[in-house]
Amino acid sequence: MDDSTGYSAENCSIARTLQIVGERWSLLILREAFYGNRRFEQFQRRIGVARNLLATRLATLVEHGILDRQSYQEPGQRSRHEYRLTAKGKELYPILVALLDWGDRHAADPEGPALLLHHRDCGAPVHAELRCDAGHGHLVPRDVTATPAPAPAYCPRPSNASMIFRAGWTSTAPVAMSTPIATRLITFDTSMACARSVAE
Repeated sequence: MDDSTGYSAENCSIARTLQIVGERWSLLILREAFYGNRRFEQFQRRIGVARNLLATRLATLVEHGILDRQSYQEPGQRSRHEYRLTAKGKELYPILVALLDWGDRHAADPEGPALLLHHRDCGAPVHAELRCDAGHGHLVPRDVTATPAPAPAYCPRPSNASMIFRAGWTSTAPVAMSTPIATRLITFDTSMACARSVAE
């Protein structure tokens, strides 16, 4: 997206989603969850991740409401936990299918992919596809335009102003600004990703 649009990278849903599920082990946990595995030992055996890392990733997915931790107890055994996909977690399925499609085309063994997805009702292959709300399908990047969302996600980029960045930034870049009222500061709040001016 052109920088002149004023789109704020601080309010990027892609970046924020990756902070939650973008790490390799998190995606592999979700893969196994969609394949029907729910228990810690199943995840550890199937993925091969260290137990401490697995525990951390599971805790993150539970914290963000993607997995739900539930107790279960086998006869004669102590109580344990299993992890079930929530409705929020199930919404990530198209992302996993898109990754599978791409991997089948570009990263699979010469003999072909290890797994194929089929529609349970009719048996036809299942693939991820971009569609618009009007029903047009098989969209590619050139068919899609990206535009800034309404406020507060969209913030007109100020010009000729003194800039002071709060919430983690350590430097300022003051420039001259003429105003009939008063000297002004433009503050940038990264938690809201929106610029606002305040009279000084």
